Amino acid sequence: MLRSLEVSAVLTLGESPFHNLHWKSGIELSLDCFICQRAGRTTELEHGAEQGTCSGDSRKGRHPAAARIAAFDSTDERKRTILRAVVDYWWAPFQDAKQDQPSLASTHVPWVRLHLAYLCPEPVQPGTLSTQSNLIRPVTYTCEHCAAPIAHSHDAPRIQLLT
Repeated sequence: MLRSLEVSAVLTLGESPFHNLHWKSGIELSLDCFICQRAGRTTELEHGAEQGTCSGDSRKGRHPAAARIAAFDSTDERKRTILRAVVDYWWAPFQDAKQDQPSLASTHVPWVRLHLAYLCPEPVQPGTLSTQSNLIRPVTYTCEHCAAPIAHSHDAPRIQLLT
């Protein structure tokens, strides 16, 4: 059965010199995988790719996942950068092969990691950072080159099952 979920996140931009902070098109998301029959697998998705990659388990390893980013939109407004992504994935009920628990359309403990990139104006060097739903908030992200605060996260990224 085809399922969709929405991932959204908001970061407040720092007061430091402009770092051109922007969302990267990759997402890591916990999904129950009917292929390896494991719950809560980390699934890597890239906008524009036809499929994702499931982290699998120790026996079978990584494998293609029936998931993709269907929509990816970012907006900058009023000292904030906002991301909204829709993920489509195939889901079928199964019993987890190791934990003996039923699969869920949205994992029992939904988790997401979102990636960002920036350009430091001082040494003119690129940098990256990530935010994820299981961090203790608030979080301040600083530039790896000049240590200036780039962004602040007050709320965890949100995951909402759409269908």
